[in-house]
Amino acid sequence: MTTTAHKLLAEALGTALLLAIVIGSGIMAERLSGGNDAIALLANTIATMAGLYVLIEVLGPVSGAHFNPAVTLVMTWRGELVWQMCCAYILAQLGGAVLGAWLAHAMFDVSIMQFSTKIRTGAGQWLAEVVASAGLILVILRSPAGRVAAIVACYIGAAYWFTASTSFANPAAVVGRMMSDSFAGISPGSAPGFILAQCVGAGLGVVLHGMLGRSSAGK
Repeated sequence: MTTTAHKLLAEALGTALLLAIVIGSGIMAERLSGGNDAIALLANTIATMAGLYVLIEVLGPVSGAHFNPAVTLVMTWRGELVWQMCCAYILAQLGGAVLGAWLAHAMFDVSIMQFSTKIRTGAGQWLAEVVASAGLILVILRSPAGRVAAIVACYIGAAYWFTASTSFANPAAVVGRMMSDSFAGISPGSAPGFILAQCVGAGLGVVLHGMLGRSSAGK
């Protein structure tokens, strides 16, 4: 029987591992790429896609594998979670994101407590996060049953490259990456703009899903 504690642990663990994958692979890619940002981004993309697929497959049956406050808010709005559980999920995700960043730092023998100095701002970056987040929500809501993990992982991998922001599409990821002065980081000053754009994008994704009519996934 899956309890509330199981679900919250799955969300915290999944988000922590996702951030450890994103940040850890970014550190490794930066160290091995010899200054070639394209190679570093490609390595970061592949690791994120593979890790995200595995995490959704393994933890999806427990909690739904949101790992993302924007996804949790959408699912709550759709009646799939009560608001008390929504708040608990988001707290678990945010806590997990910070722990994941610290775990990545510990594994690579860098300072555990740090903040990013990487500025990511401007209209193009914000628009990219709206697009990335809208697409993510649309993909989640319209993916056929049993294929969500693969489709979401592929979308995020593609969005790393077609969006100017490299597709954070996740407020918890922003918080975790804010805590890492690495290839995958984002400065605290840039974080609010990204989070606001992601929330706008999530809402747009819901609207687009409704405009497209009932999906084959029956959602």
